Amino acid sequence: MHTLTVGILETGIPPEDYREKYGSYPEMFSQLLSDCDSQLSFQFFAILDGEIPVDPKTCDAWLITGSKCGVYENHPWIEPVSELIRRAYSADIPMIGICFGHQLIAQALGGKVVKSDKGWSLGVTQYQLQTKTPWMTDDSDSFTIQAYHQDQVIELPENTEVVAGSDFCPYAALNFDDRAISFQGHPEFAAAYTKAILTNRRDLKLLPEELSTQAIENVDQPIMQSLVATWICQFLRHKLS
Repeated sequence: MHTLTVGILETGIPPEDYREKYGSYPEMFSQLLSDCDSQLSFQFFAILDGEIPVDPKTCDAWLITGSKCGVYENHPWIEPVSELIRRAYSADIPMIGICFGHQLIAQALGGKVVKSDKGWSLGVTQYQLQTKTPWMTDDSDSFTIQAYHQDQVIELPENTEVVAGSDFCPYAALNFDDRAISFQGHPEFAAAYTKAILTNRRDLKLLPEELSTQAIENVDQPIMQSLVATWICQFLRHKLS
């Protein structure tokens, strides 16, 4: 098994005190995926500081993190990252999108993302599988991970199939023509970090109090981080073997 380099596009930054305790989002992902595949290496790109790669062949694969930003907002880095997504897709260089990254891949390839009138999805969340792919070698019919989002993909790009969803979020995991996969939930979020960020945002009145309190109370329910990480690693190996 040869080493693969995954470029992680850091589009969001945790609060500084949380970053010191729990790590940055690229650090969370590199730890999560390294536990499944020790032959992965990682290169971090600080997108918010203008560190935006142009050539999709800079890395063997790409991962786009979550962010507090909306993909439909007018940030100067949104279009350059979207162009990188389109170039990687055209060159069949694999991509993984998580939360904001899930939404940005969909939007960049022709889908639509909006702030959902359903409100927030917070904490431990289960999604039902709708499509089995070659990189899913287990018998699972659902998976459970932490969620933290209000925006949702509501229209799919061409040649995109739904891998998993829920009543609240029908397009929760997507397969973009076997060139990219994405998840609306956060496999990189452990219970402790999720609890900390939910508590912080609730106390700052940035989240609905009742909903966030319920999510905090249930945050330690079992989740399937390693399963989703395995799927991601198997997708990369399936594409790059």
